[in-house]
Amino acid sequence: MQARRPAAFPLKRSSLSLSLSAMLFSVLVSASAQAADNSREAIAERLKPVGELCVKGDACAGDGSAASSQPADSGAGGQASAASAIDGEKVYGGICMACHTTGAAGAPRLGEAGDWEGRLSKGDETLYTHAIEGFNAMPAKGGNPALADEEVKAAVDYLLDSVR
Repeated sequence: MQARRPAAFPLKRSSLSLSLSAMLFSVLVSASAQAADNSREAIAERLKPVGELCVKGDACAGDGSAASSQPADSGAGGQASAASAIDGEKVYGGICMACHTTGAAGAPRLGEAGDWEGRLSKGDETLYTHAIEGFNAMPAKGGNPALADEEVKAAVDYLLDSVR
């Protein structure tokens, strides 16, 4: 008797099934890709920048920083009004809060009079100098050298107003 070789048909059937499944998947994927919105507006929306670089003195979208940094008039009083127009709470929220909310590295906390007790007796000018130039664990300008001295002073005033 002659030995029979196993038929290759079952292997061909599974191979055919696998090929058909792959083709069906490919058709479905390409159909869904074609269904995506490929209009110029949709493409432009997907490619638009996620942020904007704002240089001090330039008008940036929606923040009015150029307007608030310019003095109201050209006299000496105009510079004072520009300094008072700085939002100390906004400056505080930008960088200062990282340490002055938690008390990290011994930073006096916002609204905690006990933390500020010994510091208040040194006077505002000393506190401004420490905040601008750095003192102990606090880096100069809270670690943001881009801040103007007036912005740092406004943030210090905001902190001090919370305990006075």
